[in-house]
Amino acid sequence: MKVTLRQRNKSGKISLYLDFYHKGIRKYEYLRLYLVEKPKTSDDRRLNKETLELANNLRAKRQIELQNGFYGFSDSEKICSSFLPYFESLAEKRKESGGNYGNWMSALKHLKKWKKADVRFMDINNVWLEDLKHYLVYEARTKQGKSLSKNSCVSYFNKVRATLKQAVKDKIISENPGEDVKGIQEAETKREFLTLEELKQIVNAHCEIEVLKNAFIFSALTGLRFSDIEKLTWAEIQHSEENGYYIRFKQQKTKGQETLPISEDAIKFTGERPPNNQKVFKGLTYSDYNNAKIREWMIRAGIEKHITFHCARHTYATLQLTLGTDIYTVSKLLGHKSLKTTEVYAKIIDEKKTQAANRIKLDL
Repeated sequence: MKVTLRQRNKSGKISLYLDFYHKGIRKYEYLRLYLVEKPKTSDDRRLNKETLELANNLRAKRQIELQNGFYGFSDSEKICSSFLPYFESLAEKRKESGGNYGNWMSALKHLKKWKKADVRFMDINNVWLEDLKHYLVYEARTKQGKSLSKNSCVSYFNKVRATLKQAVKDKIISENPGEDVKGIQEAETKREFLTLEELKQIVNAHCEIEVLKNAFIFSALTGLRFSDIEKLTWAEIQHSEENGYYIRFKQQKTKGQETLPISEDAIKFTGERPPNNQKVFKGLTYSDYNNAKIREWMIRAGIEKHITFHCARHTYATLQLTLGTDIYTVSKLLGHKSLKTTEVYAKIIDEKKTQAANRIKLDL
C-alpha cells in the first residue's frame, strides 16, 4: 500500500505525478504541477522548491486516504470484476420498460462486438471511453451493414456512462471516469407527428392489431409514452364529477409521480372497465413486428410519413401547441422536468408558421 511521487519530462518541463500501488493494482494521478527542468535563477530554484513541497504534501495526503480505503482500492475484488456482465445485469433490470429495455440490449449487442469491451472496471479510463466513442461513431454497424445513427451512438454511450455512475453507487469504483469525458454530440432529429386531420384518418383506418391501434390513439390523445401505457392499470384511471377522467401514475422513465387529466375521447379507446388490477391495454408489446403493423396501418390511412409509436406522443405535444395551449402547460402535461425539452415542439410550430406564410405567393 504505497504512494510514490514521480517525475516525467514533458515538453521541456518536468511533470509531477503520483504512482499508487496496492495488491497488484496500479493507478496514476497527474498533479498538473511542473518543475523548471534546469533552473538558472534563484526564482526558478525557489519555485521548484515550493512546487516539490506542495507535491509531497499531496503525496502524504493520498497515502493517508489510501490507508483508510478512500482512494479506489477499498475492495480490490470488486474493481477487478468484469464490466460487461455488470452492464448486462443493469439491462435486465429494465425488462419491464419496453423500448428502454430494447435500447439497453441493443447497446449490449454492440458492446459485445467491440474487442475492447470485455475489461475489468480497473481498466476503464478516459482513453477507453474515447475509444468506445470512436467505435460507435465510425466502426459499429447495424444488421443491414449501415453506420449507426448519431442519436443511437449518443444513446448507447450514455448507457455506458450510466453504468459507471451506478458502479460508483454500488461501491465497485470510487470515481466515475465518465465524468471527465465529453459525450457524443446529439444530432437534431426530425420529430414526425400527425396533423389533426391525419389523426382522424387513422381512427377510421383498419389496423391488424386492435390493442396496438387503441394504445397508439390513446397516446396521441394523452401524450403518454409507450412504457407508461404498457404498464397502465385500471386502478390508475380515476374519475370525479369535478375533474372528469384523470390518471394517477408513476412515470417509467423519470420515476416522477404524475396526475394527468385525460379527455372523454381518450377513454373511448380503453374499452370496458374490468377489475382494477388488470392492465388497460392487455397484450400490448413492443417489437419490430408491431412497428411494421403501424406502418401498414398508416399506409391504409393514406399517410406516407415514417410513423413509430413514439410519434403519437409527438402528435399530442404538437397538436396542443398548435391549438393554443401554452408551452408551460404542455410541458407539465408531458411530464417534462425541464421546459427546454418541450421547446423542441415549439420549433416545429414555428416551422409550420413559416411554411404557411410562404404559401401565399403573387408570382411577381
